[in-house]
Amino acid sequence: MTPMQRWALAPMALGFLVPLSGQAAELNLAGVNAYATREQVTSISQFSDVRPTDWAYQALSNLIERYGCVAGYPNGTFKGGQAMSRYEAAALLNACLDRISEVTDELRTLMAEFEKELAVLRGRVDGLEAKVGELESTQFSTTTKLSGQATFVLGANSFGGSADALVDGSRELYGATTFNYDLQLTFDTSFSGKDLLRTNLRGGNFAASSFGGAGPSSLSQLEVAFQEDLGGADGRDVVAIDRLFYQFPLGDFTFSIGGRIGQEDMLAIWPSVYPAETVLDVLTLGGAPAAYNKNLGAGAGVWWQKNGFAISANYVAANGDVGSPADGGIATAGSGGTGTVQVGYSQENWGLAAIYSSIQNGNDLIVYGTNFALSSFSNPGTTSAFGLSGYWQPARAGWIPSISAGWGVNSTSYDSGVASDGLVTTSQSWSVGLQWQDVFAAGNALGMGVGQPTFATSLEGGATPNDGNVVWEWWYKFQVTDNIAITPALFYLSRPLGGDTPSGESFRQLGGLVKTSFRF
Repeated sequence: MTPMQRWALAPMALGFLVPLSGQAAELNLAGVNAYATREQVTSISQFSDVRPTDWAYQALSNLIERYGCVAGYPNGTFKGGQAMSRYEAAALLNACLDRISEVTDELRTLMAEFEKELAVLRGRVDGLEAKVGELESTQFSTTTKLSGQATFVLGANSFGGSADALVDGSRELYGATTFNYDLQLTFDTSFSGKDLLRTNLRGGNFAASSFGGAGPSSLSQLEVAFQEDLGGADGRDVVAIDRLFYQFPLGDFTFSIGGRIGQEDMLAIWPSVYPAETVLDVLTLGGAPAAYNKNLGAGAGVWWQKNGFAISANYVAANGDVGSPADGGIATAGSGGTGTVQVGYSQENWGLAAIYSSIQNGNDLIVYGTNFALSSFSNPGTTSAFGLSGYWQPARAGWIPSISAGWGVNSTSYDSGVASDGLVTTSQSWSVGLQWQDVFAAGNALGMGVGQPTFATSLEGGATPNDGNVVWEWWYKFQVTDNIAITPALFYLSRPLGGDTPSGESFRQLGGLVKTSFRF
């Protein structure tokens, strides 16, 4: 009779401790791990290689009936003709110990005989379980998804016009060709399958480039030109929290709250399908960059949406994390607050929305406009911004483009004590974006946008403003793969300084870039 036969016939009986093939020093970790994770065999039918005619069939049946289980190889076999090591024997014994309800003298003797092997085995298993627990604690939750976008921009600006001093100064400060990057990492977690906890990490090095708002006008700022006061070299090459908020549904309502949340995160409808690949940020704001100011900070909001109709309301305090009421807080003079209400309707290929925002001036919340208009908004006061925006897109890609258009009008009042004579009281804006899908190849897109960012139309005291500027952009997106796109683009600003352009002179800006986007 082989050692395996002796083990199977009387594994709990005194006197059947046979000289097994391995010694205590011979430890097959792979084999031990396999046995340690083996489920107990509680029915003789679970062995694929034991038949009623085999020598072990009745013996195994008796053991299962007496002790409730036996243990076999991880692949469901018994291998009755194969010798085993002492560690394998100990692993088989250990696999069934928790099923034994009566501790007999035979069991005590077996446990004493295999005491060293059982100690090593259990230590190994406990160590593995600890390592698995440690590994699981460092992994993402199964409900958390990571997505990212890395963007490279190679580009330059040129300046022209009859304002020689201004042109020469701009060329000297912002005329270099630059290579910049932007990185966004977004972690989306859901606890119920319907809610959303979003954490967005972002960093880049546009701060000192003319594409990051450092140029003669903010209008050449790209959508990827993330700016933050992070210390160091103008906040360059530093990763920061760009978003951290939580959203959850309740019936037809969706509630949002966050320590760092954007106005656009709390709107049920974004009334534009332009562009497929962004270039100038100002042409992505539905023609109303004051109303859609994308204020970012501490905030909360709610929207209701049903049968295509949607109503949104939210509040964002850009300085909501600051303790001094003069410089920050919620709903204080220094909050940098924006309160927004939007009403809209959308279907599969079209949508329309009206928006109203009340904006605390003096906090750089209205970013896109002529320098003349932005200079007025830097004074303490309140701007009431209205916008009407919509879009339409064809059912199929072809020579007919999608159309996104919008218009905004703003009314500004100033706090007492502000010398308001000559400051902007009424301003307007508009934009139109055209986009063709699948141009020349599936996945590629061609786009053109034109508009006037916020410009003055009336001034305090009744003077006639000499303001205004037209922005154009043209771009073509090559969809290289599902995750990589290359977009060459040109843009033109006819009068970026608006009313601040020297009287009787001209100043214009032309820019070109190649943008490469990696989505993962």
